[in-house]
Amino acid sequence: MGEGTADGGPPVSGGGGPEASPGGPPEEGPGGTPAERPGGGPAGGVHHGPGGRREFLTLSLAAIGVVFGDIGTSPIYAIRESFHASHGLEVTRANTLGILSLIFWSLVVVITIKYLWLVMKADNRGEGGIIALTALVMPRGRRPSSGARAALVLTGLFGAALLYGDSMITPAISVLSAIEGLEVAAPALHPFVLPITVVILVGLFAFQRRGTGRVGAVFGPVTLVWFVVLAVLGLRQIVGHPGILAALSPTYGVDFFLRNGPRGILVLGSVFLVVTGGEALYADMGHFGKGPIRFTWSAVVFPALVLNYFGQGALIISNPEAAEAPFFLMAPSWGAIPLVILATAATVIASQAVISGAFSLTRQAVQLGYIPRLEVHHTSDRHQGQIYLPMVNWALMVACIALVLGFRSSGRLAAAYGVAVTTDMVFTTVLFAVVAYVRFRWRLWMVLALAGAFLVVDVAFWSANLPKIPHGGWFPLLVAGTVFTIMTTWKRGRAEMLSRFEDRATSLEEFLPTLLEHPPMRVPGTAVFMTQTSGVPRALLHNLKHNKVLHEQVIVLTVETADVPVVPPEERASVTELPGGFYKVVARFGFTEDP
Repeated sequence: MGEGTADGGPPVSGGGGPEASPGGPPEEGPGGTPAERPGGGPAGGVHHGPGGRREFLTLSLAAIGVVFGDIGTSPIYAIRESFHASHGLEVTRANTLGILSLIFWSLVVVITIKYLWLVMKADNRGEGGIIALTALVMPRGRRPSSGARAALVLTGLFGAALLYGDSMITPAISVLSAIEGLEVAAPALHPFVLPITVVILVGLFAFQRRGTGRVGAVFGPVTLVWFVVLAVLGLRQIVGHPGILAALSPTYGVDFFLRNGPRGILVLGSVFLVVTGGEALYADMGHFGKGPIRFTWSAVVFPALVLNYFGQGALIISNPEAAEAPFFLMAPSWGAIPLVILATAATVIASQAVISGAFSLTRQAVQLGYIPRLEVHHTSDRHQGQIYLPMVNWALMVACIALVLGFRSSGRLAAAYGVAVTTDMVFTTVLFAVVAYVRFRWRLWMVLALAGAFLVVDVAFWSANLPKIPHGGWFPLLVAGTVFTIMTTWKRGRAEMLSRFEDRATSLEEFLPTLLEHPPMRVPGTAVFMTQTSGVPRALLHNLKHNKVLHEQVIVLTVETADVPVVPPEERASVTELPGGFYKVVARFGFTEDP
């Protein structure tokens, strides 16, 4: 093997950018918006026929368990944290209506409009996530300047690094918050909360090796039951207090800020907990496709969440003391323990969105040359996005357990939650705006208007989470800084190493004439030598020097990673025949493919 695999590192793209490939985002549709492409991802388009509908519904059910688990368990703690004593917020009807209005419009603006209907248009041949979005920043034609492009790429990398911190906190806070429900049902069980949480987390990560598809098949039905229960619990309270629906008006949210001032901004940091699954939702698009995800959100998830949040608000208005644990207190006394059990199952499932998102993110980073090669297991023979990375899985498990034992309560973990995700949301808005302008060719005024509107919301959430940094928000920032340093160092180190190889290498143009003048002994067979430079592979020179022979046919192979998820088969390889039985082969792969 040549220097191309000497350290096991990934191939470095040499001309594998968008100019060299027809891949990229969806093509433009009427009015300057990208056309939805059937098959833009697994089950990404409209399905026809019984088989297609059946597969679509199967993927939709699996998506409920994997993609929406995170955002679906926020009702357990989001309103409770909004009325946390540290905010000094009175439990009044006006404040309750204000918080509910902020929750409803956050779900509409951030999840429905921003992520599902706009950001998910920026799929890189079906793949989502901030790295796939960053790869779209480099289009044909209207290419940003090299300095601006470098800044955008670094922004995307740091955003990707932040998601690792989120992938550690989400399982910890989700499972712990559910197990804490035991204290509501039976206070004597308090000493068992942490041990039970740790055991459940170990089981969750041990189950990952079975694959996203199988995990989703098991988790999907359970999560569907969870959303039905959310809706029923909420509807039960709303029927008794229908006036709570007045909070659908955004005027209550505006009034909340006018009355509470700076205190209202701090509460916004807890309201943000209702949308923390947005980035994971986008990152998991490659696992199930945008079609099932959008359908499931509109038909099941969004209605159930709204009913449950408004039901909690109705309970608080009728009984202000319920603000300490409104979710579990909505259940009748006989249903307390069953609800804790179901909540525990749902929070275990909630962790799946960020775990599978971390797997996808890591493989993309590996293929683009930002992380050393890691072991990747493909867990589906139909959907290549469904993968399992053992090293990432066990590292996340250790970090989650350490967080549970270190913070010891979901309330303290909530202080660490949000800083990473809000920062990511700001980065996603900026990157999407650039892609919409330079790649989709949307009108500048439209891009600025959309980006400005989303940034107002994103920056408000981000500002509200900044005070959390001294109380635990430093943890995801520390994780992100460490991962970002590894990524940039590895990328730069490999680039410098290859540059030195290139400087010292003998070119094929110089080598072949000399070889033909003084031909060595040729032996039957074909030899393949890998290289990432344009010169003669060092392994070939060493073989010739020590063995004094050369095979009849010699293939010099270079593997390049393109800035698209999948390279079409017709563009997979180019072959150049050279004198003396030599062939130069360049093989190209996308950043979600395994060469």
